[in-house]
Amino acid sequence: MNLREKKIDVLGVATLRSLCIDGINKAKSGHPGTALGAAPIVYTLYKYYLNANPKNPSWRNRDRFVLSAGHASMLLYAMLHLAQYDVTIDDLKNFRQLDSKTPGHPEIHVTSGVDASSGPLGQGIAEAVGIAMAEAKLRKMYGSEVYDHYTYCLCGDGCLEEGISQEALTYAGFMKLNKLILFYDSNSVTLDGPLAQSDNTDVKDRFLSAGWDVIYVKDGNSVKDIKKAIKIAKESVENPTVIICDTIIGYGSKNQGTSKVHGAPLGEEDGKNTKLSYGFDHEEFFVPEEVKEDLIATFVNRGITKEKEYNERLKEYSLTNKELVEQALALENNDVSSLLVGENLEFKDLKEDSTRKGSQKVLNHFSKMLPNFVGGSADVAASVMTSLDNQVNFTSEHLEGKNINWGIREFLMAAASNGMLLHGGLRTYAGCFLVFSDYLKPAIRMSALMELPQIYLFSHDSLMVGEDGPTHQPIEQLAMLRSIPNTLVFRPCDNKEVFASYKIALESTKSPSCIILSRQNLPILENSSSYEGVKNGAYIVSKEEKEPDIVLIGTGSEVSLCLEAKELLKDELDIRVVSMPCFELFDSTSKEYKESVLTKFYNRRISVEMASTFGWGKYARFNFGVDRFGASGKASDVVKKYHFTANDLKEYILSCVKELKEEN
Repeated sequence: MNLREKKIDVLGVATLRSLCIDGINKAKSGHPGTALGAAPIVYTLYKYYLNANPKNPSWRNRDRFVLSAGHASMLLYAMLHLAQYDVTIDDLKNFRQLDSKTPGHPEIHVTSGVDASSGPLGQGIAEAVGIAMAEAKLRKMYGSEVYDHYTYCLCGDGCLEEGISQEALTYAGFMKLNKLILFYDSNSVTLDGPLAQSDNTDVKDRFLSAGWDVIYVKDGNSVKDIKKAIKIAKESVENPTVIICDTIIGYGSKNQGTSKVHGAPLGEEDGKNTKLSYGFDHEEFFVPEEVKEDLIATFVNRGITKEKEYNERLKEYSLTNKELVEQALALENNDVSSLLVGENLEFKDLKEDSTRKGSQKVLNHFSKMLPNFVGGSADVAASVMTSLDNQVNFTSEHLEGKNINWGIREFLMAAASNGMLLHGGLRTYAGCFLVFSDYLKPAIRMSALMELPQIYLFSHDSLMVGEDGPTHQPIEQLAMLRSIPNTLVFRPCDNKEVFASYKIALESTKSPSCIILSRQNLPILENSSSYEGVKNGAYIVSKEEKEPDIVLIGTGSEVSLCLEAKELLKDELDIRVVSMPCFELFDSTSKEYKESVLTKFYNRRISVEMASTFGWGKYARFNFGVDRFGASGKASDVVKKYHFTANDLKEYILSCVKELKEEN
């Protein structure tokens, strides 16, 4: 590194840090600590190595960068501004303001150049693992002429204390993701004080034991040393690499090295003095022309050149691989609707069976249509039925595989699947027991927030789990999943509805879907829907003779229960039975459609679901459910204990009718 280059780098890092100080001060909110400490890492990466084009931020073969320590978002926004993305000085001045392009944590649909929404600590590492997995798989599927790039991620002490980080780093090492490079901003401080008060892990040994290469940068302020470390990391042919950079939180401020600078603006006086310590004596939000020109000459021009070279290679590659390239380009935005045109699954093949078994048949049906369909489970493939027939496992030795064995890592499974969808080009599914959706709920939330069409398969959906008892019998999970905005939750009543649920989930490009599956066998219902009714969220399964005295609204296995109860009461009451596989889709229909299904008479409606009644009140006055934890025993005995038989439902219906009559 020559003297001029060193001088411009010192000025560049000072400029980056100063923009962070000014933006956070103006907002009177934010996290200057990591932003100031890690600035040399981000600056070095963008100037010297990251291949991306700010004029085309969605270029498919760009390197990806995930800021797992998303609270340091001002650092990313300031870098994106210097790197000529569509992030202006005014955007930096509007940091953390309502409807600005620079929100409190990075969001993919808000800010140009942001590759992943992040901030819930640790999830960014897992997202980066998923992005790197997608790159490796797509490179195998389509060739390095189509996909061949690196994935970078910046994390801090907080990220590595979160349990998901251990899930992520062990799996990345197992998968030998050599094109994944993680920067660890090691400042030994967390929000409440020194890291030493909560952790004494030997981080180097932790990564080595998980199959990572480890590079140590003693001076996290040295662009030269960071640059050298990245160069070595990119030479790895087998392992992912972590670059541990010793940094000083809030570098240059009066409270540097302490938790006081983690999440509070420096203020005018300390901000000015901190900038002076960098040798930067300029007005607020000042960017020296030489810094701007230098990053145009390096980062911007490199990205433009790399994309141009890529396009030329791709054009030449297409001459002999036209169909392959066309397929890759058609699927890069996660839209597979054009491929869902094959023959429908024969419903005679979806005979009376558990919906988890029907799910596996449907999975395999769509897998034959979708070359980019990939997924698996958290070590319960044989129980949730997630395995694809005649497919090998997706491993470092078999990147062509479609079945993913995530191990007992539910949270990673979901967050890394988010990363795969963030990358683009693949469609993913992930499975576990419904009760353990609690383990991955934060990642489902991020799927919804990022508008990713992830498919979650949750089996063992009720008290019918039986002998495994209350620890494995879901009660409140359905209500929890339904509470997540922009999330479709399907609980199919039979395997025709399973098929419909999958098709609707695969048609989606902006919402995750949760498909809830039974362990026990369910009959194929005569009037159940294989698409249209499910698409509307609810529909009539069994009509009344004249005028309904009662409308029973069921989901899953309880639709059959409703039909049994109707038969028991056929001489006493005129009953309509409604299947409501998806609240969210039903809520999106017109008022007229809603009333055509449920009638106008709210007081005559009874919801029936073997789970918490929470949330059902908006559809029905009376709610037949389970609002306490389950018990261990044979499924049939547990159901009797909890009064969830057809006779129990019959008696409940009669009690509701009696109550209505007494009121009138």
